[in-house]
This record gives sequence, C-alpha cells and structure tokens, in this order.
Amino acid sequence: MADGADASPSSSSTATKEPVFLHPRREPFEHGLLPIPKLIFTDGTQTLGPIKTKLIERSITSSTNSLRVNSIAIAETLQISTDHARLVLNSLASVLHCDSDPLVLAKPDDIDSVGADVYDLVLFLYIQSYKRLLPRTHKDAAAVADVWPSTSAFDGYLSALSPLQLVRGNSRRAMPSQADEEAHQLSYLQKHMANILSLLAEPAEGEGEESLVLSMERFEHLGFLFQFGEKESEGNQFSQSAPFFANSDPDMPDVPVPAAQVHEWISQNIASTLEHISERSSAKENGPNSVFDQDVAMADACTASSTKASTSARGPCYIEGISKSSFVRQASDVKGSSAKVLNCHDSVIYILAPLRYATIYGCSDATIVLGAVGKAVRVEHCERVHVITAANRICIANCRECVFFLGVNQRPLVVGDNHKLQVAPFNTFYPELEEHMTQVGMEASINRWDEPLALGVVDPHDSLSHPAGVSDVQAESATRLDPDQFTNFLIPKWFGGESLGSTKNNPFPLPDVYMTSQQRNALHITFDPFTYDFFQHNNLGEIKQILKEVPLEENRKRELSTALHLCFKDWLYASGNIRQLYCLQGE
Repeated sequence: MADGADASPSSSSTATKEPVFLHPRREPFEHGLLPIPKLIFTDGTQTLGPIKTKLIERSITSSTNSLRVNSIAIAETLQISTDHARLVLNSLASVLHCDSDPLVLAKPDDIDSVGADVYDLVLFLYIQSYKRLLPRTHKDAAAVADVWPSTSAFDGYLSALSPLQLVRGNSRRAMPSQADEEAHQLSYLQKHMANILSLLAEPAEGEGEESLVLSMERFEHLGFLFQFGEKESEGNQFSQSAPFFANSDPDMPDVPVPAAQVHEWISQNIASTLEHISERSSAKENGPNSVFDQDVAMADACTASSTKASTSARGPCYIEGISKSSFVRQASDVKGSSAKVLNCHDSVIYILAPLRYATIYGCSDATIVLGAVGKAVRVEHCERVHVITAANRICIANCRECVFFLGVNQRPLVVGDNHKLQVAPFNTFYPELEEHMTQVGMEASINRWDEPLALGVVDPHDSLSHPAGVSDVQAESATRLDPDQFTNFLIPKWFGGESLGSTKNNPFPLPDVYMTSQQRNALHITFDPFTYDFFQHNNLGEIKQILKEVPLEENRKRELSTALHLCFKDWLYASGNIRQLYCLQGE
C-alpha cells in the first residue's frame, strides 16, 4: 500500500523523511457548495457526461489553450438563470486551486467574460452531490448550556424544518473535528474517483472508449480536489507529486497515463491517509489532548486550558469558546491563511489580518470583526451576532437576528432557515486595513452589500432528512439596516500598538443616506428636566457643564444620577459598546 511517499520514489532519502500524505482540499467542500437543485447530480456520470459534452461544444479556446465557458453557456447548458450562472462562476473562482487561473485573476466585472475552464467546472459540479458530515454532540453539553443561544421566538416558524433547528439547539451540537471532516471528504472522493477520472480522461489514440488515458494537463485538474503534504504550496503543480509525471521534461510532450493506473495510485494514497487519520485519532483517545493539535476540536481543548485559539501548519486558526470577554488576533498572530470562530458568546472578537477564508459558526450575542478576506466568508448557525467584514464574498446560513456590516465585491448569499437578518455598509477601519485588502485582492470601489441573493431554505448538502416540498421554499432574505441605527464601529487603539498602517478612515464609500445619518448621530442630545426640551451639542464637555449647573436638591441629584446610570447601562448593551468594558477587563 502506498504511504504517500511515492511522490519521489527514486530519492534515496525518502526512507528517512516523514511520509507525505494526500489530503482533500477543504475549500471546495466548505465554501463551494451551492444549494441549487439543478446543480446536484446524484447519478454519477450519467447526466454529467452529456453536460460536459454540451459545455465543450459551447466553449471557446483561450490564449492558454483551455476550453472556457461564460455565464450564458452555463445557464443554457444547466438550464438555470443567468444570476445563478454568475454565482457558479464567482463560487468556482473563490475555491480554485490555481491562483494563476484567469478566472481567479479577473476583476469582478470581468469574471463573466473570462469564464471558467470546462474541466474545473465539471469537477465543481460533481462535488455538489457531497453531503456534509453531521455536527457532533458536544462532549460536555452542560458546560455550554449557559452560553448557547436560547430558544428563539422564531423556533415555531416553519415547523417543518425542525431537523435544522435540532442541529442548532436541542443537542448542543458542535462542528465536526478537522480529522473527521477530512476522513469524510476522502471517503467521498474514494467512492466517486472512478467517475471523476472518467470525466477528465479521453480515449487513447487509436483505441476505443474502454481504453481511457489522462494527459498531464488533465491530471492537473485533480489539484482542485487534492493536495499533497501538510501545507499547500503555491505554484507547485499537483502532477509533480505523481510518480508517472514527476520530473517530466516541460519541453517534451507528456505521455498520457492509463486512467486505471491513476485510479489505483490515488486509491492507495487515500487508503494510506485514512489509515493515518485513524491511527492518530486512536492515539488521541488513549492519550492526553493537546490544545495545539490541529485535529482536536477546540471546544473540548479550551475546557482544559485557558488558551482560546490555536494555529497549525495545516488548517485554519481556531478561535473557540470565548465568553463574556474580548479577543484579538493580528496579522503576526495568524500563521495560516484562514480562520474559524466557533461557539463564542457575549463577546467581541477581532481578527485584524489578511485572510483567504473565514468561518463563523455557532456564535451568539457577539460582535466579530474580520479583516480583509480575499476568497470567502461563511457565517452559520448564529444568533444576535454583529459581523463586520471586508470580504470578496459572504454566505449566510441558518442565522437569526444578526446584522452584517459589509464591504463585499460580490452579492451576499443567503441560504437556509434565516430570520430577521439585516445588512448595512461597512462601518470601521484599522491602520493596516487597506494594506491587507491589497494583499488579498479586495477592491474598495465595489460594495454590493445591499444586493443579497436568497436561495433555498433547505440545504441539500446537509445529511438531514426534510419533508417533501420544503426544498422548493426560498430562504428569507436580509433587509437593509435603518440608516438612523447606523453608527461607526471604533476598534480600540491599544490593539494597534505602534502601527505603521496608512488607513485613517473607512475605505468603502458610504451611501448618502447612511452618511447623512452618521453625521446626524455624531451630535449629542441633552434633555432639559425643566422645560422638557431636547438640545443638540457637538461635544461632551457642554453636556457635563449643563449637568453640573442644573439647580437640584441632593435627593433629586441622586435620582438623576441613578437614572443616568441606568440609561447608560441600557445604551452600553443596545449599542454594543459593552465590548469596551470587556476589553478593559481583558487588559
């Protein structure tokens, strides 16, 4: 059985090196699945084979000799709307493995004209049949009972969707561990690899359909699904990890390899990785947990340590279990290119770093600030959360009473069982924000925060059963935040240290109605207890002076002081500024 070291079989030092295992790329499975029924093919190649043929017929040959299709060709072939076809292109662009692909490099307005490589698109369509691993029950349900979102007033709404509500509430569920997800994804790919290879392969020259071969160029598309090693290497071709293409002369035409040989090699590597995952899981069950182990769910790790986050060589930076406090991660603290904020409650989380991907899952009564996210953000199973992010795209799933302050280059995607969602323009900044946006390819001149696209209320990619007919119901979309409730969010300066960043203001232009409201809300309002009139003041000093000069008896002063404290406390919670106290507490 191959142990993954076949990538360089001729090397004499291979035996002394750690084995290199074949891993699934998480991004297509976490950020690339779309709940559009017409994109889901459960009959293998029976339907996708003819679709591939039609896409090739409608394709054009690019300057790089790849066959590419635009949104019109996709819409006609798959019989979907042009809006959904553009969504397919944007989603594919956000999870492609090759950063030099023209679709990845295209400006937001040029994505449609550039189009997608037919074979990348076919693989993207194939994995739409994937079903996510069910959330697992938290090991210590009582420990999270006090902070998990309480039963919502909306739980009786759409009672047919009780399986989704079960995931969110009754069982105190948490995300599966990274090891469980990886094993689940590998098992899916192992089961479907013969079909996947048949979609990429072509008949050998002079042979029949039974003799399929893969050229190196076609084999390279498997890099969309797999990667070798613990960390994806930019610019490293997937084919160079395969013994039948490694060290090929780029000036010589490559020799196609029988698809059966490729299938055997991939199957052996998948089996080797699954065995390795199983051995590590068994070792963890029989030994002490490490907080910094990438495969240990941080919810459980944090119960044994005050450490609230971890970063591993492979995988995202995890931030989990923050409760009634503030937490910050800056660029120097985040070693990877992605982050996951899980099960945080009544807190403020700052991730002021350039990222490729970010996930927010199972949080409640929190404010979460993400820096520039170049690929995709997913927010799922959250209640009463304020999310502030500058991102290329965002997907919101199964959330309630949340507000999203967005600077996004693509339309926000709303899926699942959502209630009372609101969207608003981006409302903050920190010194390095524009530098981080440049690093990840974000454009401040494009902000489509107010164009949410709602899809189905049921996600066909979950592993739950749903009553008949529910899949046809459209998700509740998000409404615009009332401009009178829009305010700037100020990130505490002590998080910045001696920053050399140049960002002094919000880089995203505000719509006029929000700019006017922001300027109006900047004025302070004072109440005169004698005339019952309200007055506006431009600074807090005037208000303090007026309160000092009000002629009141001592008992009335105490009543006024008590009333002011109560109003101030209510304002702290209503405005979210209670976070300042959490920050001071953390200091």
